[in-house]
Amino acid sequence: MEKGSRKRQKAAENNKRQQKTTKDSRKQQKIAESTESGQEDHMETYKQEFIEFMIDCQVLKFGDFVTKSGRKTPFFVNTGFYRTGSQLKRLGEYYARAITDHFGTDFDLLFGPAYKGIPLAVSAAIALSENYGADIRYCSNRKEIKDHGDKGILLGSPIERNDRVVMIEDVTTAGTSIKETYPLIQSQAEHVQVAGLVVSVDRMERGQGDKAALIEIGEKYQMKTCAIVTMEEVVAHLYNRPYKGEVIIDDKLKAAIDAYYREYGAAQ
Repeated sequence: MEKGSRKRQKAAENNKRQQKTTKDSRKQQKIAESTESGQEDHMETYKQEFIEFMIDCQVLKFGDFVTKSGRKTPFFVNTGFYRTGSQLKRLGEYYARAITDHFGTDFDLLFGPAYKGIPLAVSAAIALSENYGADIRYCSNRKEIKDHGDKGILLGSPIERNDRVVMIEDVTTAGTSIKETYPLIQSQAEHVQVAGLVVSVDRMERGQGDKAALIEIGEKYQMKTCAIVTMEEVVAHLYNRPYKGEVIIDDKLKAAIDAYYREYGAAQ
Protein backbone atom coordinates (compact mmCIF):
# COMPACT_ATOMS: atom_id res chain seq x y z
CA MET A 1 0.00 0.00 0.00
CA GLU A 2 2.80 2.37 0.99
CA LYS A 3 4.76 1.36 -2.13
CA GLY A 4 1.79 2.18 -4.36
CA SER A 5 1.33 5.55 -2.64
CA ARG A 6 4.98 6.47 -3.24
CA LYS A 7 4.66 5.45 -6.89
CA ARG A 8 1.58 7.64 -7.36
CA GLN A 9 3.34 10.55 -5.59
CA LYS A 10 6.40 10.16 -7.82
CA ALA A 11 4.23 10.06 -10.93
CA ALA A 12 2.43 13.21 -9.79
CA GLU A 13 5.76 15.00 -9.21
CA ASN A 14 7.03 13.95 -12.67
CA ASN A 15 3.81 15.20 -14.24
CA LYS A 16 4.14 18.50 -12.38
CA ARG A 17 7.75 18.93 -13.57
CA GLN A 18 6.74 18.12 -17.15
CA GLN A 19 3.96 20.71 -17.02
CA LYS A 20 6.40 23.31 -15.65
CA THR A 21 8.93 22.49 -18.41
CA THR A 22 6.23 22.87 -21.07
CA LYS A 23 5.08 26.14 -19.51
CA ASP A 24 8.64 27.51 -19.37
CA SER A 25 9.24 26.45 -22.98
CA ARG A 26 6.11 28.27 -24.10
CA LYS A 27 7.16 31.34 -22.09
CA GLN A 28 10.62 31.38 -23.73
CA GLN A 29 9.04 30.99 -27.17
CA LYS A 30 6.67 33.86 -26.43
CA ILE A 31 9.57 36.09 -25.32
CA ALA A 32 11.52 35.26 -28.50
CA GLU A 33 8.51 36.02 -30.68
CA SER A 34 7.90 39.31 -28.90
CA THR A 35 11.59 40.26 -29.27
CA GLU A 36 11.48 39.71 -33.03
CA SER A 37 8.05 41.13 -33.82
CA GLY A 38 6.70 42.89 -30.75
CA GLN A 39 8.07 46.31 -31.57
CA GLU A 40 6.74 46.05 -35.11
CA ASP A 41 3.29 45.06 -33.80
CA HIS A 42 3.18 48.15 -31.58
CA MET A 43 4.77 50.56 -34.06
CA GLU A 44 2.40 53.26 -35.21
CA THR A 45 1.34 53.07 -38.85
CA TYR A 46 2.76 56.48 -39.76
CA LYS A 47 6.20 55.37 -38.56
CA GLN A 48 6.07 52.27 -40.77
CA GLU A 49 4.96 54.39 -43.72
CA PHE A 50 7.75 56.90 -43.08
CA ILE A 51 10.40 54.15 -43.11
CA GLU A 52 9.12 52.92 -46.48
CA PHE A 53 8.92 56.52 -47.71
CA MET A 54 12.63 56.99 -46.93
CA ILE A 55 13.44 53.80 -48.86
CA ASP A 56 11.38 54.94 -51.86
CA CYS A 57 13.09 58.36 -51.88
CA GLN A 58 16.55 56.74 -51.51
CA VAL A 59 17.06 58.83 -48.38
CA LEU A 60 17.78 55.72 -46.31
CA LYS A 61 20.38 53.42 -47.85
CA PHE A 62 22.16 50.28 -46.70
CA GLY A 63 25.65 49.17 -47.74
CA ASP A 64 29.18 50.28 -46.95
CA PHE A 65 29.53 53.96 -46.09
CA VAL A 66 31.95 56.20 -44.22
CA THR A 67 30.63 59.05 -42.07
CA LYS A 68 32.22 62.50 -41.76
CA SER A 69 33.81 61.37 -38.51
CA GLY A 70 35.46 58.44 -40.33
CA ARG A 71 33.22 55.69 -38.99
CA LYS A 72 32.38 52.81 -41.30
CA THR A 73 28.62 52.39 -41.20
CA PRO A 74 26.23 49.87 -42.83
CA PHE A 75 23.50 52.50 -43.29
CA PHE A 76 23.28 56.13 -44.31
CA VAL A 77 20.56 58.79 -44.13
CA ASN A 78 20.72 61.70 -46.60
CA THR A 79 17.72 64.01 -46.50
CA GLY A 80 19.09 65.84 -49.54
CA PHE A 81 17.31 63.19 -51.63
CA TYR A 82 13.90 64.70 -50.85
CA ARG A 83 13.76 66.63 -54.09
CA THR A 84 10.19 67.05 -55.34
CA GLY A 85 7.19 69.00 -54.18
CA SER A 86 5.20 65.86 -53.40
CA GLN A 87 8.08 64.39 -51.39
CA LEU A 88 8.48 67.56 -49.33
CA LYS A 89 4.72 67.70 -48.76
CA ARG A 90 4.71 64.17 -47.33
CA LEU A 91 7.87 64.82 -45.33
CA GLY A 92 6.24 67.86 -43.74
CA GLU A 93 3.21 65.75 -42.82
CA TYR A 94 5.39 63.17 -41.05
CA TYR A 95 7.22 65.90 -39.15
CA ALA A 96 3.92 67.54 -38.22
CA ARG A 97 2.61 64.24 -36.85
CA ALA A 98 5.70 63.73 -34.69
CA ILE A 99 5.60 67.36 -33.53
CA THR A 100 1.95 67.20 -32.47
CA ASP A 101 2.52 63.83 -30.78
CA HIS A 102 5.31 65.23 -28.61
CA PHE A 103 4.64 68.98 -28.37
CA GLY A 104 1.03 69.44 -29.36
CA THR A 105 0.49 72.81 -31.05
CA ASP A 106 1.16 74.96 -27.99
CA PHE A 107 4.20 76.73 -29.41
CA ASP A 108 4.79 79.75 -31.59
CA LEU A 109 7.60 79.12 -34.04
CA LEU A 110 9.44 76.39 -35.95
CA PHE A 111 13.15 77.05 -36.37
CA GLY A 112 15.07 75.17 -39.08
CA PRO A 113 18.85 75.77 -39.00
CA ALA A 114 20.39 76.62 -42.39
CA TYR A 115 20.61 75.04 -44.79
CA LYS A 116 18.86 71.67 -44.60
CA GLY A 117 16.53 72.81 -41.86
CA ILE A 118 14.92 75.49 -44.04
CA PRO A 119 12.69 73.24 -46.23
CA LEU A 120 11.95 71.08 -43.18
CA ALA A 121 10.58 74.04 -41.22
CA VAL A 122 8.60 75.35 -44.19
CA SER A 123 7.03 71.98 -45.10
CA ALA A 124 6.21 71.16 -41.47
CA ALA A 125 4.63 74.60 -40.93
CA ILE A 126 2.41 74.08 -43.99
CA ALA A 127 1.37 70.61 -42.77
CA LEU A 128 0.59 71.93 -39.28
CA SER A 129 -1.68 74.55 -40.84
CA GLU A 130 -3.42 72.23 -43.30
CA ASN A 131 -3.79 69.12 -41.12
CA TYR A 132 -4.04 70.52 -37.59
CA GLY A 133 -5.33 74.07 -38.02
CA ALA A 134 -2.22 75.45 -36.29
CA ASP A 135 -0.86 78.57 -37.98
CA ILE A 136 2.72 78.33 -36.72
CA ARG A 137 5.38 80.82 -37.82
CA TYR A 138 8.68 79.59 -39.24
CA CYS A 139 12.19 80.95 -39.12
CA SER A 140 15.74 80.10 -40.13
CA ASN A 141 19.17 81.63 -39.74
CA ARG A 142 21.42 82.92 -42.48
CA LYS A 143 24.94 81.58 -42.79
CA GLU A 144 26.09 85.09 -43.69
CA ILE A 145 24.58 88.36 -42.46
CA LYS A 146 23.23 90.56 -45.29
CA ASP A 147 24.25 94.21 -45.29
CA HIS A 148 21.65 95.31 -47.86
CA GLY A 149 17.96 94.80 -48.63
CA ASP A 150 16.42 92.50 -46.03
CA LYS A 151 19.25 92.86 -43.55
CA GLY A 152 19.78 90.62 -40.57
CA ILE A 153 20.66 87.10 -39.54
CA LEU A 154 17.15 85.58 -39.80
CA LEU A 155 14.91 84.40 -42.64
CA GLY A 156 11.15 84.16 -42.25
CA SER A 157 9.45 85.35 -39.09
CA PRO A 158 11.30 87.37 -36.48
CA ILE A 159 11.66 85.73 -33.07
CA GLU A 160 9.51 87.61 -30.59
CA ARG A 161 9.30 88.10 -26.83
CA ASN A 162 7.95 85.04 -24.95
CA ASP A 163 8.05 82.82 -28.06
CA ARG A 164 8.09 79.06 -27.53
CA VAL A 165 10.30 77.59 -30.26
CA VAL A 166 10.60 74.04 -31.60
CA MET A 167 13.78 73.34 -33.57
CA ILE A 168 13.62 70.97 -36.55
CA GLU A 169 16.58 69.10 -38.09
CA ASP A 170 17.23 66.13 -40.37
CA VAL A 171 19.02 63.48 -38.30
CA THR A 172 20.58 63.21 -34.85
CA THR A 173 23.65 65.40 -34.71
CA ALA A 174 26.54 65.75 -32.31
CA GLY A 175 24.98 69.06 -31.36
CA THR A 176 27.25 71.25 -33.50
CA SER A 177 24.49 73.25 -35.20
CA ILE A 178 22.49 73.50 -31.97
CA LYS A 179 25.54 74.87 -30.18
CA GLU A 180 25.45 77.73 -32.69
CA THR A 181 21.72 78.27 -33.11
CA TYR A 182 20.47 77.81 -29.53
CA PRO A 183 22.10 81.01 -28.20
CA LEU A 184 21.17 82.79 -31.44
CA ILE A 185 17.48 82.01 -30.89
CA GLN A 186 17.52 83.12 -27.28
CA SER A 187 19.36 86.34 -28.08
CA GLN A 188 16.64 87.62 -30.43
CA ALA A 189 14.14 88.63 -27.76
CA GLU A 190 13.40 88.44 -24.05
CA HIS A 191 12.07 85.28 -22.41
CA VAL A 192 12.34 83.09 -25.50
CA GLN A 193 12.01 79.40 -24.66
CA VAL A 194 13.41 76.64 -26.88
CA ALA A 195 10.81 73.99 -26.09
CA GLY A 196 12.42 71.15 -27.99
CA LEU A 197 14.06 69.53 -30.99
CA VAL A 198 12.59 67.10 -33.52
CA VAL A 199 14.62 65.11 -36.07
CA SER A 200 13.54 62.63 -38.73
CA VAL A 201 15.81 59.75 -37.67
CA ASP A 202 17.50 59.07 -34.36
CA ARG A 203 20.63 57.10 -35.24
CA MET A 204 20.88 56.03 -31.58
CA GLU A 205 24.64 56.48 -31.46
CA ARG A 206 26.62 57.60 -28.45
CA GLY A 207 27.19 61.28 -27.92
CA GLN A 208 30.07 62.54 -25.80
CA GLY A 209 29.37 59.89 -23.14
CA ASP A 210 27.46 56.60 -23.10
CA LYS A 211 24.03 58.13 -23.69
CA ALA A 212 22.47 58.71 -27.10
CA ALA A 213 23.41 62.03 -28.69
CA LEU A 214 19.76 63.11 -28.85
CA ILE A 215 19.32 62.46 -25.12
CA GLU A 216 22.53 64.34 -24.31
CA ILE A 217 21.30 67.35 -26.29
CA GLY A 218 18.02 67.32 -24.39
CA GLU A 219 19.77 67.15 -21.03
CA LYS A 220 22.34 69.82 -21.89
CA TYR A 221 19.78 72.35 -23.10
CA GLN A 222 16.96 71.22 -20.82
CA MET A 223 14.48 70.60 -23.61
CA LYS A 224 12.45 67.73 -25.00
CA THR A 225 13.91 65.86 -27.98
CA CYS A 226 12.20 63.38 -30.29
CA ALA A 227 12.41 61.70 -33.70
CA ILE A 228 9.89 60.53 -36.26
CA VAL A 229 11.59 57.12 -36.08
CA THR A 230 14.63 55.53 -34.46
CA MET A 231 17.04 53.16 -36.19
CA GLU A 232 15.80 50.46 -33.83
CA GLU A 233 12.31 50.94 -35.31
CA VAL A 234 13.74 50.93 -38.84
CA VAL A 235 15.44 47.58 -38.26
CA ALA A 236 12.34 46.12 -36.57
CA HIS A 237 10.20 47.05 -39.57
CA LEU A 238 12.54 45.95 -42.36
CA TYR A 239 14.34 42.90 -40.93
CA ASN A 240 13.50 39.78 -42.96
CA ARG A 241 10.34 41.47 -44.20
CA PRO A 242 9.83 41.75 -47.97
CA TYR A 243 9.14 45.24 -49.26
CA LYS A 244 8.23 45.54 -52.94
CA GLY A 245 9.56 42.02 -53.51
CA GLU A 246 12.90 42.57 -51.77
CA VAL A 247 14.16 41.82 -48.27
CA ILE A 248 16.11 44.97 -47.47
CA ILE A 249 17.61 43.89 -44.13
CA ASP A 250 18.54 40.20 -44.26
CA ASP A 251 20.49 38.20 -41.67
CA LYS A 252 23.87 39.34 -43.03
CA LEU A 253 22.99 43.04 -42.97
CA LYS A 254 21.33 42.68 -39.56
CA ALA A 255 24.57 41.18 -38.21
CA ALA A 256 26.54 44.15 -39.61
CA ILE A 257 24.11 46.63 -38.02
CA ASP A 258 24.31 44.80 -34.69
CA ALA A 259 28.12 44.89 -34.84
CA TYR A 260 28.04 48.62 -35.58
CA TYR A 261 25.86 49.31 -32.56
CA ARG A 262 28.00 47.17 -30.30
CA GLU A 263 30.84 49.57 -31.10
CA TYR A 264 29.07 52.91 -31.44
CA GLY A 265 25.58 52.45 -30.01
CA ALA A 266 24.29 54.31 -26.98
CA ALA A 267 23.74 52.48 -23.71
CA GLN A 268 20.19 51.17 -23.46
